[in-house]
Amino acid sequence: MGVSGVGKSTVGQQLADAMSLEFADADSFHSQENIDKMSAGIPLTDEDRLPWLLAIQDAIQNWLQNGQNAILACSALKADYRQALYCHQDEVKLVYLKGSFELIYQRMQARQDHFMQENLLKSQFDTLEEPTPEEAIYINVKEPPEAVVAEIKSLLQL
Repeated sequence: MGVSGVGKSTVGQQLADAMSLEFADADSFHSQENIDKMSAGIPLTDEDRLPWLLAIQDAIQNWLQNGQNAILACSALKADYRQALYCHQDEVKLVYLKGSFELIYQRMQARQDHFMQENLLKSQFDTLEEPTPEEAIYINVKEPPEAVVAEIKSLLQL
């Protein structure tokens, strides 16, 4: 979890590949209407996010019911969102990718063909309710993705 541009998709895909697990990006659960809003630089409201969260919740529930391990990259910026995504369950491990506004902004300026515009980054940081250390493993993303993946694997003993 973390703000847009922090590396959730890159790190999540690399971690899933390293462990031969399914990878899902929460962005793929957004409605076209939400994507259009974000593409236009309009921050999403909680009302906009509710169907998105419910779709992700269903995916997580299916993985848990099927005993399937998976890696999900999801912003999960608010505590309420994380609770909706079953982060309170022992089977779900939350990794918080943390970086400074300046670092993430630089990364967002460098990426291409993504609907999330860098001008929305401030709204992401404003919305962010950091998880508690008991709720999540904190990972600083100043290192390259490969090092972040290695740290996650080590801390989760994978």
